[in-house]
Amino acid sequence: MAKKNVPLTQLVKTSGCAAKLGPGVLHSVLQQLPKFEDPNLVVGFDTSDDACVYKINDSLVTIQTVDFFPPMVDDPYFFGQIAAANALSDVYAMGGNPALAMNLMCFPSCLEINVMQSILEGGYSKVKEAGAVVAGGHTITDPTPKYGLCVTGFAHPSEILTNSSAHTGDVLVLTKPIGLGVMNTAAKVHMLDEGQLKNIIGIMSTLNKYAKEAMSGLDVHSCTDVTGFSLTGHSYEMASGSEKTIEIYTDQVPVINGALDLAAMGIIPEGMYNNLDYLADKYIYKNTLPQNLKDLLLDPQTSGGLLVSLPEKDAKEFLKRMEEHTPYAKIIGQVTEKKEKPLLIY
Repeated sequence: MAKKNVPLTQLVKTSGCAAKLGPGVLHSVLQQLPKFEDPNLVVGFDTSDDACVYKINDSLVTIQTVDFFPPMVDDPYFFGQIAAANALSDVYAMGGNPALAMNLMCFPSCLEINVMQSILEGGYSKVKEAGAVVAGGHTITDPTPKYGLCVTGFAHPSEILTNSSAHTGDVLVLTKPIGLGVMNTAAKVHMLDEGQLKNIIGIMSTLNKYAKEAMSGLDVHSCTDVTGFSLTGHSYEMASGSEKTIEIYTDQVPVINGALDLAAMGIIPEGMYNNLDYLADKYIYKNTLPQNLKDLLLDPQTSGGLLVSLPEKDAKEFLKRMEEHTPYAKIIGQVTEKKEKPLLIY
């Protein structure tokens, strides 16, 4: 009997970055592991940064990251593009440029091989757009399809950005809207129209390359990408690592059209509850907010935007440059001296 190409999302329980292990479980395991000591390891996993950074010489560091997940869309080409854009994002968040990528593929025997080819072609298109190359990879048979990349990038040591160096007085810019986890959950049960689906695919497949390039010459202090840990989670990591408090102004946070309505209907990915369990005591709501907005602030994003901490004058120039690439980039908060909680949400 001939195999059939079935919708990819029907083969998965959770999709995209919502499939990531909950932060509470992950942190409890990592805390028990020994830390490697190497004078050339500039950034390791102990700081919750987006990638590791290793010094090659006084003028060059390498940035290493790996990321893969199950599909959040049925089209294999678009799935490949989104997974690749998400993996490449970690290098951009650290201030580097991707150079080399290797495929990670888990593929079920129930699918035609042309589905694998389409996934890889989608990934290749984004690696090429990034100016990097694919040079191999690894595949295994798995009932649940998964795809991603191991990426190597390079930078000058002075160009490295971390999520733990925000300065008091900085403002925060977010370059993509939130709500992707909710929208992907709705897409899985066919609750999005063609226009909504096209919109979220466009957002998720957009490289953060352009946001990274728009930072050139500006006094950027800290940066991270917003993915499965949510806007609240990644803001918390930046605040905690910087020993500051971050204030988020929810009326300024860009939200994907339709996401609030879907969240109000209870269309919530499992990853949101994992984020809530871990973060519940790490922030304070300073205003009364509707439950659907609270849910979106904890929503696990797939291939989300960059969260950038920089002085207001530089932020204005950054936003001006970003107008060419996206209508979503906005100032969403500010950095203050440490207060009663790492996050204050207004």
